[in-house]
Amino acid sequence: MEDKKDSAIFTRRSVRAYDPSKRASKEQIDDILDAAMHAPTAMGKEPWRFVVATSKDAIEGVMKVHPYCESLKDAGTAIIVCGDTDAQFSIPDGGYYQYDCSAATQNILLRAKELGLGTCWCGIAPEKTRIAAFRKFLNLPANIEPMALVILGYPAESPALEKPRFNPSFVKYV
Repeated sequence: MEDKKDSAIFTRRSVRAYDPSKRASKEQIDDILDAAMHAPTAMGKEPWRFVVATSKDAIEGVMKVHPYCESLKDAGTAIIVCGDTDAQFSIPDGGYYQYDCSAATQNILLRAKELGLGTCWCGIAPEKTRIAAFRKFLNLPANIEPMALVILGYPAESPALEKPRFNPSFVKYV
């Protein structure tokens, strides 16, 4: 079995302090979005849409509508993961776009870690007032639902794993 200690999935942590002197490049952002679009989706519908904020005005606007993203100012990049309700695989009781967008978000976090960047996933959905605020600020149509905000930048900290996370009491074998 391979040593897990260096793999992105076991070493990724939420970063809340960023180096304001460095910014993720467009190439890095596109690479990360490519990874996001390699996530699995129900019936291959790919209902995700992405808004990337890098300008000073956009960053300030995002910080006004999300109460928990102060570190975005230093990070310099926000990726807003949205779900297209018109493009999803639907079932009578709803759809799967939330799961598809969550898988894409996880891929963003992992690929960023592999590239030496830090991230912090800040929730938008299911908070209706936050969804509405982002929809208004980004001028999104009704079928595009903002789901998650990912702060992206060069870390100014290296959060450590506090304790092992595997907990066998959370598992039931049948």
